[in-house]
Amino acid sequence: MDVVAILGRLNAETRVLLTLSIILFSGFIMTRLTNTLNLPKVSGYILAGILIGPGGLNFIPVNIIEEMSFVSDLALAFIAFGVGKFFKKEVLLQTGKKIIVITVSEALAAGILVTFLLKFIFRLNWDFALMLGAIATATAPASTMMTINQYKAKGEFVDTLLQIVALDDVVCLFSFSIVSAIVNGNATGSLSARDILVPVFYNILVIGFGAFGGYFLSRLLVPARSRDNRLILAIAMLLGLSGVCAAIDISPLLSCMVFGAFYINLTEDKKLFRQINSFTPPVMSVFFILSGMNLDISALSAVGAIGVCYFVIRIVGKYLGTYLSCMVMRTGREIRNYMGLALIPQAGVAIGLAFLAQRMLPKESGNLLLTIILASSVLYEMVGPVSAKMALFLSGSIPGEKSDGGPAGEKEETDSEGGAEAEEEHAVLPELAEYSRGVSESDAFNMEKEVDVPKGKKKKKGKRNT
Repeated sequence: MDVVAILGRLNAETRVLLTLSIILFSGFIMTRLTNTLNLPKVSGYILAGILIGPGGLNFIPVNIIEEMSFVSDLALAFIAFGVGKFFKKEVLLQTGKKIIVITVSEALAAGILVTFLLKFIFRLNWDFALMLGAIATATAPASTMMTINQYKAKGEFVDTLLQIVALDDVVCLFSFSIVSAIVNGNATGSLSARDILVPVFYNILVIGFGAFGGYFLSRLLVPARSRDNRLILAIAMLLGLSGVCAAIDISPLLSCMVFGAFYINLTEDKKLFRQINSFTPPVMSVFFILSGMNLDISALSAVGAIGVCYFVIRIVGKYLGTYLSCMVMRTGREIRNYMGLALIPQAGVAIGLAFLAQRMLPKESGNLLLTIILASSVLYEMVGPVSAKMALFLSGSIPGEKSDGGPAGEKEETDSEGGAEAEEEHAVLPELAEYSRGVSESDAFNMEKEVDVPKGKKKKKGKRNT
């Protein structure tokens, strides 16, 4: 059955709607299989994209795949906003120096090893090697947090890990910005200080936009604001920041991460993040499935040894950089020995940057780089969560009574106090216990309330319908 031919005979609106339906259904069906194999959902989505894409059953027209490239920026914006909530100022003040040293060391060690070893082993051109090295610095926060949540891990190891994976992408983005300036300078035949400083300036500028966005949203979301309007305003600002970043060809990650960090520090409002998390699964599903569709199966043979070396060298760089920096900072034995194992996953951020790199490099080189990152991401998302689980187990971060083993996110969520959603967040980040202790049941109820109470009427206590 030629699905592409059938879709081609339909009008544009019907074609887009049916395409989205096929994408979401394929992702759901494939994750049923990966769940039984105890693999992360991300792997299922990428495999679903490979299956229904041009390299597989060819269910989706190529022109529609190309027109949906904006989903990458949208998904990265949501990921970055969620990561921003882990940058709480009191936590950063306690562990800031140690976290910064470990993060910079593990990120740059992976990037430098990938760049120079691949350059001299395979005699690649510098632009290609530098781009691969810059992308190698990234770690997938979503995969790491999914694993932590699944096994209800907690403790000092988990707190340190979450801060490292959050800050890791800041290092990655600045590295990528500098490398992008060098590559663009080489393409034009001249490289000046301006070529490097302008992208850095743009990144600083979007950081300022993100900070202002966090402050502005904290003023907009007054306690009387309904849940619907809270979600609308937050997503409107995320889309706005993403649009500004796209206009100057900058990844939205850094801006949206600062946006989330400023908002959480100004308001301590964690419920907004849970609201957005409940909105994002379809977006993430489409993003990763589209990533799988862009995997050029025919180019895998050309990737060959380069892809295998990239996969192995990055893991070695992450582990060595973490181990050596932990020795310098005199961290505990568990953090020193096992933290590197938890930093292997690589998916969303790296895939998003690979699409940007593809546009900067010559067509053949750009497609090869994208194929390397997509293919390695599938492997990282299969091996990474397993190694992260091993690190959590060996460090003693997984409680004696483990979760039911089901994949993260499968649990039914509610908005009531003490519900699965609050339990889930408490499992991910132990310091949230302070929030649950500090807010009484009645205060929590009033904060959750969606309908304004008229003046003069007493608020009625009781259990709200979910």
